[in-house]
Amino acid sequence: MEWIDAATAAERLGVKPATLYAYVSRGVLRRRHGEDGRRSLFSAEEIERLARRGRPRSQPPELVIESGVTALGVDRPYYRGIDVLTLAGTAPFETVAEWLWTGDPAVWRPHADRSRKPGPAAHADRSGEADAAAHADRSGAARRAGRAGEPWRCEPDEALQAAITAQHALPDDLLPLDRLQVITTVLGASDTLRHHLDPASVAATGRRLIAGLVDALPPLTDPRGDSIAERLWCRLCPHPATPPLLTAMEAALVLLADHELAASTLAARVAASAKADPYAVVLTGLGVLGGPLHGGASYGAERLLAEIAEPRHAPRVIAERVRRGERIPGFGHSVYKNGDGRGAALLGLVKQAAPEHGRIAAGEAVLAEMRRRRLPDRNIDFALATLSAVSGMVPGAGEAIFAVARVVGWLAHAMEEYERGSLLRLRASYTGPPIK
Repeated sequence: MEWIDAATAAERLGVKPATLYAYVSRGVLRRRHGEDGRRSLFSAEEIERLARRGRPRSQPPELVIESGVTALGVDRPYYRGIDVLTLAGTAPFETVAEWLWTGDPAVWRPHADRSRKPGPAAHADRSGEADAAAHADRSGAARRAGRAGEPWRCEPDEALQAAITAQHALPDDLLPLDRLQVITTVLGASDTLRHHLDPASVAATGRRLIAGLVDALPPLTDPRGDSIAERLWCRLCPHPATPPLLTAMEAALVLLADHELAASTLAARVAASAKADPYAVVLTGLGVLGGPLHGGASYGAERLLAEIAEPRHAPRVIAERVRRGERIPGFGHSVYKNGDGRGAALLGLVKQAAPEHGRIAAGEAVLAEMRRRRLPDRNIDFALATLSAVSGMVPGAGEAIFAVARVVGWLAHAMEEYERGSLLRLRASYTGPPIK
């Protein structure tokens, strides 16, 4: 292999020597030291390849898609212009779904008088939690008062029964997210009207599908209500819900209903742009959501909390993960660099619901250790894991809550793609061998 000095390499690339060393620090180029230990040498082959390809981008190019569904603020999303923390404090999940699907002011108007604009979610650990706690005393009653219309049902019943039957051969310890993929497939195959892609039909499919996803899961305790939150609870937790924990559960569904162009939503939009039916769109989203860098992070956070039998174990558990070079699941966010307001809000509700629970103390110890090490702040996935642990839910419950909630957002974005009528076609920046 031929090696050339820095001046020659920089001249071939048409850059300054400082830029050359920046390429080294970013892993674009390799270098070795000369025999004198001072000169830097570069592979002539790598330099030539980079010269033909062009300068590397400092950031990956962004794909920008116009959308009227969700805007991302400094620490939280806004659903069609409304602060998600306001919605989580006053509106039922079903109402939020209708708002995201239709944008009809009549959907939101009955809840507007009960809403109170929360203060800015703190970039400190506790103020966002205090915001949520301020809502919690009355949010359950507000939702019950404002939950209008018939409960969502999966009809015909034969389709629901087929989805239940399809799971009989599955392992008993299968994670809920895997079951949701099977259920979606069966419900889609049972729906002869699934190719109707007008907004009203897609919204009707969304109600039917979400109800089916929940009701086809094996029940662990007797249902105690008709809302999606109540029905999902009895399929993820063997213990009856207390009103405050049920409030936290419904808030989680609202907080997770959409998040602009998250990875799963982008995938869902690509599927919808090809005119895939709503069930196929949701299956696409579910396939991406389970990744550990997306919705699957809550499962990793559940396991993290499970390792901490007592709060004093938190420093050791965190230290071991840092030593192994692992990400700490449930912490950090690519958008919210100074803290995820959704996580603060949900964590505040869970703490208020069970302040003396041992898992709360374990979670506080994790938060304290992360702060001490100046590592990233907690996000919604950690709050979901805490809700699951405090409630005694089955493993993977956080993923399931995330998935059921995000069906709403996937279908809202699918409606936009159906109306757009053109295929989302990305282009690659070719980095392979020279074309001959």
